[in-house]
Amino acid sequence: MTYLDQFWFTPSFQENPIAKDFQSRLVHSLLEAGFALTSQVENANVVFQIVNDKTRPFRRQHYAVYVIGVSFVPTLDPHYDLLKQFYSTHIRSLSNILIVVAGSLDDPTFVITTLERGAVLLSSQENTLEQRYQKLVDRIAPLMRSHLIIRNHFHPDLQPSLWNGTRHTSSLSRAGQILESWDLLPAPFPMEDYLSAEDMAHVRRLFGIGGLSYGNLSVRHEDGSFWMSASGVDKSRLHDIGRDILLVTGFDVADESIHLSVPENLTPRRVSVDAIEHWKIYQQYPQVGAIIHVHAWMPGIVATEFNYPCGSKELADEVAKQLAFADDPAHAVIGLKNHGLTITGDSPEEILSRIHDRVVRQVPMQ
Repeated sequence: MTYLDQFWFTPSFQENPIAKDFQSRLVHSLLEAGFALTSQVENANVVFQIVNDKTRPFRRQHYAVYVIGVSFVPTLDPHYDLLKQFYSTHIRSLSNILIVVAGSLDDPTFVITTLERGAVLLSSQENTLEQRYQKLVDRIAPLMRSHLIIRNHFHPDLQPSLWNGTRHTSSLSRAGQILESWDLLPAPFPMEDYLSAEDMAHVRRLFGIGGLSYGNLSVRHEDGSFWMSASGVDKSRLHDIGRDILLVTGFDVADESIHLSVPENLTPRRVSVDAIEHWKIYQQYPQVGAIIHVHAWMPGIVATEFNYPCGSKELADEVAKQLAFADDPAHAVIGLKNHGLTITGDSPEEILSRIHDRVVRQVPMQ
């Protein structure tokens, strides 16, 4: 048994019959799947918390804890946009994913929402409750075992000649503007509209982000390094080096940190959470010159088997594996299940010219 196999429930699950019954059934299915229930929260990699108007978000002690919110509602309207019904609740909970449990104890329906704006309704046609809970566990087990690589290590050693950017950083700026014109790159999600000042401060301390922004762009620099968009910024307004665009110079396997070179006397932003994925692609495929990730889709593409979280080692490994199967890894389109696209190419301009008449905004949810 490893740290990545242990989970814990907040005590509030024992305070009402529906939550208690859900916990009992879910624990049984998780144990069958090889996980272990721990009585010590400090031993848990995954925490389940109840989400409603009265409960406070679980306070992570470190970024590696994966929090799954659980919200109980009497009914849901499957014909109305599930994301609109539950996304604000998800954001307020500070959870990595949210499970919505709708209906009665003996006939529940499950909805899963993700921070990437995914919303999936799990079928309630299974013959038994045990089968229904098993389907839920099959969906969340890969996420529970995911390993986040989001620590940043900043080095104030960027050459002054790079402080104003290069032709490569200019290409990232132009690509972001084009993606906005295609309505494919939403501006940062206003988390402050959904979180209290205290919760927002906690998010900044723990994750070093100021908002949720979708998509990212990168372009190879030299000697294995690459320029990449920052976390939580409007990708259509990429201007300042060290703030909007950062130079990724390495990955420390032992420390599990992304290393970045930034201008001196600057308080930098964190790099995009997907830096580990881009790093792995650039290292394994030296012919790749640029990478664009958007929350959109293209018909007929290959896709990852699971919707691993952004910034996880598992997502990076899976995308790199899918690229190995591509006819041309340097010019490939990989679907991220229930999430979006990772696209490789010679440059941001080349990628955009290749996909402009094929990409669609709606990501299919499975």
